[in-house]
Amino acid sequence: MKNLLIISTILILAGTIFGQQLNGTEIIEMTYSRPTSNTMEANLSMILENSRGDQRVREIKQFTKEFGDVEKKLMVFLKPNDVKNTTFMSWSFEDGSEDQWIYLPALKKVKRISSDSNSDYFMGSDFTYEDLGDRHPSEDRHKLTGEVSIDGHDCYIVESIPNDEEYMYSKTITWVIKDKWIGYKKEFYDEDEELLKELSLVNFDEHGDVIVLTEVKMNNVQNDHSTIMRLSDVEVNKAIADNKFTERMMKRGIR
Repeated sequence: MKNLLIISTILILAGTIFGQQLNGTEIIEMTYSRPTSNTMEANLSMILENSRGDQRVREIKQFTKEFGDVEKKLMVFLKPNDVKNTTFMSWSFEDGSEDQWIYLPALKKVKRISSDSNSDYFMGSDFTYEDLGDRHPSEDRHKLTGEVSIDGHDCYIVESIPNDEEYMYSKTITWVIKDKWIGYKKEFYDEDEELLKELSLVNFDEHGDVIVLTEVKMNNVQNDHSTIMRLSDVEVNKAIADNKFTERMMKRGIR
């Protein structure tokens, strides 16, 4: 997947294009098109924390697989009992479009997530449905605004403004680690251009040339609520059946 950017990826080497400084668009393209595994299976802990420090923990099994020009993901909630067997599935296409579904056991029905619901928050977390996918570089205008060293990581700072004025965020600012092409920090601004959320990278693992973000934290600065997404027992390029990513499997769950 993401091979639409292969030409620009070949041209970009060691942070330059023919000796020229990268611009904001090229940096975001490199981040979007960095190598990924064909499959990934992992346990996911979703930790919700309110302003008083009270936590709720949700345990999830996650599967991801590449199907040519589409990446498919399945998330099955295991604990606690009030969300057990809830299932979320997404198909992310190379052009930036995405299809998403959720299965709610109480209703015994698979519901497709409409584009109008992209700004809704996912299962009480601080991540919207839109946040769970990879936004295509062409959907925004990108500007390199500076460079900085954070915690020993040399980063580009890129401001991204959406082409669609109706988009839920007025802009985002991303700190991209230069030698790894991963976002170390990202700020999300609301429609009034006030800071809404901050996404921070806590930890990552390297599996050959594949980097897996194993822990990230989204903090909503306006309501003092945060969500940690923590992966464990990560297995890459493990055989996963194609039929895992179907509505039938969403209803069936893990047996």
